[in-house]
Amino acid sequence: MNRRDFLRLSTAPVLLPVGRSAWAALAGGGPKRLVVIFLRGAIDGINVVVPYRERDYYDVRPTIAIGRPGTDGGVLPLDGHFGLHPALVGLLPLWSDGTLAFIHAAGSPDPTRSHFDAQLFIENGTPGHNTTPDGWMNRLLAALPAPHGPTDAVSIGPTLPAILKGRLPVANLPLGPRAADPMPLDRPEVSQEFDHLYAGDDAIARAYREGRAARAELLGDLAEEMRRADNGAPPPGGFPAQAAQLGHLLRRDERIRLTFASLGGWDTHVNQGNQRGQLANRLRPLGNGLAILARELGQAWSDTVIVVLSEFGRTVHENGNGGTDHGHGNVIWVLGGDVRGGQIYGDWPGLATPQLYQRRDLAVTTDYRLALVTILERHFRLDDRQLADVFPGLPPGRPELSQMLTM
Repeated sequence: MNRRDFLRLSTAPVLLPVGRSAWAALAGGGPKRLVVIFLRGAIDGINVVVPYRERDYYDVRPTIAIGRPGTDGGVLPLDGHFGLHPALVGLLPLWSDGTLAFIHAAGSPDPTRSHFDAQLFIENGTPGHNTTPDGWMNRLLAALPAPHGPTDAVSIGPTLPAILKGRLPVANLPLGPRAADPMPLDRPEVSQEFDHLYAGDDAIARAYREGRAARAELLGDLAEEMRRADNGAPPPGGFPAQAAQLGHLLRRDERIRLTFASLGGWDTHVNQGNQRGQLANRLRPLGNGLAILARELGQAWSDTVIVVLSEFGRTVHENGNGGTDHGHGNVIWVLGGDVRGGQIYGDWPGLATPQLYQRRDLAVTTDYRLALVTILERHFRLDDRQLADVFPGLPPGRPELSQMLTM
């Protein structure tokens, strides 16, 4: 299978469309749509699509690994090597009917572990170059047939993200009255008892209070880092309701061709959890929301591709706080009626130490731009010149993508 088979193709000939209606007709039905959902904070892709057949996975994640299929809270088997996090059970019907796929060991070739830089590089489409003035989705909009209206591209949220900045106008549409409200920090009740116990002036009590103050300061710094990692994106808890609204909107308004939304809360340095816990609590509404979006799109689902990605992955080894730190390779989710799903695409490098990037991270074997180029080429019928305009400086070796997207 080559990369032109990654998405199901219609049998219509490739002709030069003369306008939006002609382009939609040639594409086979309704207008072709792309929805991009950015998981800000760097989701742990290894615990989303789990390589449960690899012993190394369980060796290096003694408390946060997801159990094997058939165990209590174990992974949902996908293809004999990988399994899905059980909190994403709502997506299994899409996997079964062949409209959900994953591209593993994918990501940016840039080595940065800065949330700010990595998110910018994903959004501007030029890894390593932070002065690019526009985002790749705005450049994509320019590559699509005219006329271009202000509702052709919609950003879900109060501010315009870098990915949609550019010369063409884009609409902002906040969904949900409390979508951007911060989540309250949990405070363990036991701390009050310890504070009372060590309220004296002896050496142990003073050491306790100094240690507690230092810990509070460190946790405050960590919370600030996580807040910055979210970059203003709301947590995923309200996503199912937003997804239902978005599905209704896209079904009613055929003018919308590109949509972008972002969700925060994926910077799991502490208490990440396994089949239960922090990550699971965020994955559940994300998965359910995607399933709702697919349902609410109705017939438009057949002409829509949804891409879910993050700025980078997490470390393969869990850290001393039951979490994971900033990593490299990750997993890209691809959903839609045109998607040749039910498969894990990509060149899986493995989790043994010699196979890891810098001996700590999942290696990137599929440049995220090449994955997107495959989608744009087949879904929107863009030619090589248009693809180069969307992703300038695209590296050579595109023919190898067919091998990386074949299991």
